[in-house]
Amino acid sequence: MKPQSRASRPNIPAGVAVTIWLVIVGLPLYVLVSSTLQSREAYLRDGPLSLPTEITFDSYRRVLDSGFPTYLFNTVLVTVAVAALVILLAVTVSYAIVRNRSRFSRQLFQVFLLGLAIPAQAVIIPIYMIIIELDLYDTLLAIILPTAAFSLPVSVLILVGSMRDIDEELYESMSLDGASQTRTLLQLVVPLSRAGISTVGVFSALNAWNGFLFPLILTQSADTRVLTLGLYDYVGEFRVDIPALLAAVVLSIVPIFIAYLFARRQLINGLMGVGGK
Repeated sequence: MKPQSRASRPNIPAGVAVTIWLVIVGLPLYVLVSSTLQSREAYLRDGPLSLPTEITFDSYRRVLDSGFPTYLFNTVLVTVAVAALVILLAVTVSYAIVRNRSRFSRQLFQVFLLGLAIPAQAVIIPIYMIIIELDLYDTLLAIILPTAAFSLPVSVLILVGSMRDIDEELYESMSLDGASQTRTLLQLVVPLSRAGISTVGVFSALNAWNGFLFPLILTQSADTRVLTLGLYDYVGEFRVDIPALLAAVVLSIVPIFIAYLFARRQLINGLMGVGGK
């Protein structure tokens, strides 16, 4: 009898570790979804780990009948604006850093890298004062601008690495054809940096979608409220509507999860190219 090959032997420790990991990840997801399918009375009576005896969508109905559609619209608007602004600025800045090898461009790149070390919490008071001076308080623009600014350092780092991977001979070919810098950027750099641009778009969109600090400090009215603040509508002084709260969480996850499914391959490819040449 042939001895069992090492490749076909069961890896029991790995199987146990994977099972534990699945339980750790799957249990919160189960509680999240099952709680939204119970009534408030059933949730309080049976607890979050019980199987729903009577499935009901009242929690989702209560969420959709509240201000959730407005919060969703504001969040989508902020997310799209931040992603577009970050892509526009990061692409042009990264191209200038890669193609201009002067001392100034290197120092500019270092300034952007320095932004990675500055947390938003440390500068929230100056940002608040600037927003007040610009008369932007309690507007969506007050969320968009600082969110985009804090997404730029990582975005520039990713795109600089991606653009440095472009062969120098391609730049020279464009130059010999008489292409301007704008044409080179649009016809050569942008098509060959699609993976990095997709990564930047997804990263900045996630930052905007999950942002909490800037909406909390820089907005006030319900008309400018986003999803992360809208969840507080289901938290009262003396009670918490947990099924409705978790239903709002599920509904807020779905759009960004769908976007991730479409962009996951480009996101992985872009992150793999961060190091550059």
